[in-house]
Parts: sequence; C-alpha cells; structure tokens
Amino acid sequence: MRFEQSLDLLLVHCQGELGHVLVSGAPDIPGATMLDKMNHINAAGDRLRRFVTLEPRAHVAMSVNLLVAPTRPDADAGFIVLQADRAHPMSGSNCICVVTALLESGRVAMREPETVVRLDTPAGLIVARAVCADGRCLSVSLDNVPSFAELLDHAIDTPHWGRITVDVAFGGVYYALVDVRQVGLAILPENARALAEAGMALKRLLADQVAVRHPTLPGVDEIAYVMFRDLEADGAVRTCTTLQPGRVDRSPCGTGSSANLATLFARGEAAVGDRRISRSIIGGEFLAEAVGESEIGGRRAVLPRITGRGYVYGRSQLRVDGDDPFSAGFALSDTWGPQVDLLKRGAS
Repeated sequence: MRFEQSLDLLLVHCQGELGHVLVSGAPDIPGATMLDKMNHINAAGDRLRRFVTLEPRAHVAMSVNLLVAPTRPDADAGFIVLQADRAHPMSGSNCICVVTALLESGRVAMREPETVVRLDTPAGLIVARAVCADGRCLSVSLDNVPSFAELLDHAIDTPHWGRITVDVAFGGVYYALVDVRQVGLAILPENARALAEAGMALKRLLADQVAVRHPTLPGVDEIAYVMFRDLEADGAVRTCTTLQPGRVDRSPCGTGSSANLATLFARGEAAVGDRRISRSIIGGEFLAEAVGESEIGGRRAVLPRITGRGYVYGRSQLRVDGDDPFSAGFALSDTWGPQVDLLKRGAS
C-alpha cells in the first residue's frame, strides 16, 4: 500500500474529550493571522476539516486540532480547532491536548518541572504552563483570553419550556449558559441525548433572537455552544456543553468554564483570586481561576486560568486518496442525531 500523501495525527484526550492533533501533512492555509486562516477555512476551503472530522475517518464525539506555524513572533506554535460544523477560534480541552502533544512528542522542548508554551490561536495568544516529570505532562494551566459577559438573565421564549433566562458570555467563543433545571433535566450520563437535543433546540432559537459580535475578532459572531450548568453541593459547577449537530462535551469545557467565570465576575459573585471547580457530565474536573481583570471593546473582562490534564494514547496516519468517493465526509442521523443536515453546508 502506497501513502504518497497522508496526514499524521496524535490521538489525545482531555478528561475523556477527544482532541486529536494533526501534526503533519496538512496543506498550507492562506491568511496573515490565525484568525484569517480560521475564517478562510469557514468561508472558502473546508475540505480538510470535513475530511478529518466526519465519517468514515472520524465520529461525532471528537475534534481535530490543526497545527499551524505561528503567525506572531511571540508564539511557539499555532493551532485551529476543527469540528464537524466549522473551525472554531479556541477550546480549553483542545488546547490542553495540543500542549500535551507538542511536549510529549518533542515538537516543543520539555523542561522539567515546568514548561511554558505560547500558542497562537484565532482568539489570541494563549500562555500555557505545563507541569512536567519523566517526559510526561502532569497538568496544563492555560491563561485564556479576556472573557466577558454580553447578556445576563436574558429572557427567551421557547415552545417546550416556556420563558427561560440565559446568560451570554465570551470565553474564547460565545456561549449561552443555561441553568439546567429550567429545561427539566439533570446533568447525568443517562440524560446525554436529551441534553444534546435540548441544547440544539436552544441554539436554533438563540440564532433568531440574540446577535453577538466580538469587538476585536472579525468573524466571531455567533453563539457557538449552549452550556447547561448546575451548582453542586460542594460548590463545584456541573457543566454540559452541547455541540452541533447534537452531542455533549465529555470534558468540563475550558472556554465554557471561562465564560461561566465571566458571568460570575460580572455579577460580583467572583473576584480576582477566586477559584471554581468545573465538573463534567462524566465527573472530570477543571480548575477555573480568576487571575486578573481586563477590558476589551468597552467591556469589563476577567482573565481566566484553566487547569486540566491531557493524555496521548496513540497515533494515526490517514491516507489521502483522490479516488475516495467519500473524501468530503458524511454523517448519518443514527449516530449524529436528528440535526445531521446542519453539516451538509459548506462542502468545497
């Protein structure tokens, strides 16, 4: 078997959420900045994204992180999050996967006991500090981009749950944050399908009722995810982020935890120096800390630090074959859910 053209991936997960890292073989992506490159993928050239995130080479519960040479001199590497619906500017769990893959594969030199890695992302520069020992990353702390609340207690009318309230906040991408009891559910593994379907229904309603536009990031202008949340007895926040076309995040969600921290900060319920535990639907945990305050586009913002751990568990090589009739990928509703038609747009 000949592999004249192939893509090499490291297989990584962060608290159970798959964030594979595409380390070589990808074509150059046009654009002067990482944001330009992401917008090019979404507007003009998404064949690579579809190839690596849809069937028959992928499945619903995963992302692929495209390693890209940094476009700024203060970064060690760059990456773009590729998911089934589009390319996204930032993800905490995926960022942890990327840092772990870069260090444990030797693509960035590991220094024990701590290595600092600076990542160029479409959302901005992310500074990661990895605790390292015996060639392994034991934890990764991400200093995320400024995160801010856009709307608090915003009322929307729904056909299934009546009038409910949502917070809308930016934590690297835009989130709608919904207290889960408003939809009559609990964040439990057995409710994953019901939560996913509720999140997709709310995302469609929000697209018609709420407009967002980041003040400094052109093209970042949609509520990417609906995140359900619930306060637990020990003070941790139980989270469940829902993703198109209809699944739930296995991790506690780093950018969602940043957005949630921004809402607490805006309400005066969290201050610089405060820490919160975010706990996923399967029990994985991130630590979210407010390490500073900032301002962006006239908005008061918190500077979040998210700490978690990733695991490199394998590697894969994908053959690029011009005769493959499914090179643009496909998805079926038996595993991808009833909203699978959302993925049919944008093939190029």
